[in-house]
Amino acid sequence: MSISSEHKPLGKQVTGSLRTLSPIVELNVGGEMYTTTLSTLKKHPGSKLAEMFTGQPKLRTDSEGRFFIDRPGTYFKYILEYLRSNQVPTQCIQDVYKEALFYDIEPLIKQLEDSPEIFGELIARKQFLARVPNYSENIELMIRIARAEAVASRRSSVIVCVVRTEEDAARCQDALNSLDVDKKSVVKFGPWKAVPSISDLLDCIQMDVEAKGYKISFQPYVAEKGFRFKSHDFFYKFLFTWW
Repeated sequence: MSISSEHKPLGKQVTGSLRTLSPIVELNVGGEMYTTTLSTLKKHPGSKLAEMFTGQPKLRTDSEGRFFIDRPGTYFKYILEYLRSNQVPTQCIQDVYKEALFYDIEPLIKQLEDSPEIFGELIARKQFLARVPNYSENIELMIRIARAEAVASRRSSVIVCVVRTEEDAARCQDALNSLDVDKKSVVKFGPWKAVPSISDLLDCIQMDVEAKGYKISFQPYVAEKGFRFKSHDFFYKFLFTWW
């Protein structure tokens, strides 16, 4: 005996399509479950989040028929709270900012960028580092040198030369030549035209290398020979610890 079409069970894709017509929406965001309204999700029509629920559903569903978004679910609660009440989060600012960028919620992005944490990172620190020639490339070079020297070792070190002005760069040239003769690799940062000091740049280097998952520390580099001035004025040894 055949089953008539009106009594056939709904498949998950059909269930998902029907749910877009309901004012209540169930979500699975990276394993975290949420229930909200369609109007909340579409509060900012130009956002990527609103696009996901405009017209035919553009998302897959999980085994329970909930719409699935493959993003960190922990931070979606802050996104949802902002959509519901315009409350800007005060916790996990950096992570929520990444999610706001992904969902393209422009008002939230702008408000988060005005927070001290994001403002300091985007406007102050990154603008400074943009004035340090080849900063990102030098960070990668440091890591390559350290990894090359890590074979059968617990630690490896990288010599870094930091010069803020053209005059300092000229003063360091003899020392750089001496290290080159000794076949020691040196990563040179600077010069730059900005207020932050050498110690500020050293902190940035450590911060950005650690952000890539490495354990690192630094100290003044004590030269063995060939330096006509105190090496710790411009030369530092960054120590990578592997285990």
